Amino acid sequence: MHLRTLELFCTIADQRSFSRAAAAHGLTQGAASQSIAQLEECLEVTLIDRSKRPLLLTAEGLAYLRGVRGILRSYQRLEDEVRSIRKRLSGQVTIGSIVSVGLSYMPEATEVFARLHPGVDVRSQFGPVDRVIEMVTEGEVDFGLVSYPRNSKSIQCIDWQLEPVKLVCSDKHPLADCREVRLSQLSGMEMIGFDRRLLLRQEIDRFMSEAGVEVDVRMEFDNADSMIRAIQANRGIGVLPEAAVRRETATGSLRVVPCRELRMTRPLGIIFRRSGRLSEVASEFASLLLGRPITSESKQKSGNKKQHSDPPANSAGGSPDPKQASVIA
Repeated sequence: MHLRTLELFCTIADQRSFSRAAAAHGLTQGAASQSIAQLEECLEVTLIDRSKRPLLLTAEGLAYLRGVRGILRSYQRLEDEVRSIRKRLSGQVTIGSIVSVGLSYMPEATEVFARLHPGVDVRSQFGPVDRVIEMVTEGEVDFGLVSYPRNSKSIQCIDWQLEPVKLVCSDKHPLADCREVRLSQLSGMEMIGFDRRLLLRQEIDRFMSEAGVEVDVRMEFDNADSMIRAIQANRGIGVLPEAAVRRETATGSLRVVPCRELRMTRPLGIIFRRSGRLSEVASEFASLLLGRPITSESKQKSGNKKQHSDPPANSAGGSPDPKQASVIA
């Protein structure tokens, strides 16, 4: 099976739309549909439930997506390694990041980058989003990694990815072995959550409220790592970004509780200082994270387009108040 078909399948899974995925790959909707139909015929399974809007993956489709993403990442690394043989960089790059994003993505990215460019010293600095923005603005770091990115007079954003948000519980919680739960089952349930000042917590609360679900948040934390430890120690349950719990779900100390109705994502972005120019090593690292080259043209396009449809942090409809500490997770 061609890699382009696998990439198309992943885009359809992310966009949940044949038409949007086809446009992203420069194809007609008919050509995209035919490619996936041929893939399903080859596998002798149905990967996408076309009767739902937006589209949903079948159980076979979800399993295939996990495997295909691993294959594509491995191939990307192979291409990067081959291309880098003649291009050896040296120097230093410093990345600012909010804790949950940095701990989820930076270790693997740093390891890959060190293998490709052993002469580059990669450093990380962590903090809440307002601190990351300050570090980028003041030039303390080359660029930053944040959630719910916003353009400003001094900061320019590039959309990075939409991170799935999942219902997660301790392996000792009553829902740990459930094959499927409905949101209504969470009504009145004691949960562990993010600090209510965090935009992610506000988004979770809004989603639950619109679904008519009211949970009892007994413990609150301003970062994902503390929340994870609390869920483990208290045999609890909470809603967390999927990437933040990869290690714990792999070892079995936490379980992702299947809940089809919980369709939430957390937008992640890479932020740059508008003034100044990225160094070559910083551009290379950012390109590695994005999976595509960063150019001034792509930065300009990102800065000009409308940002995520997620609501603003304050009710007035403006940007998050820079005076509020740690208001975005």
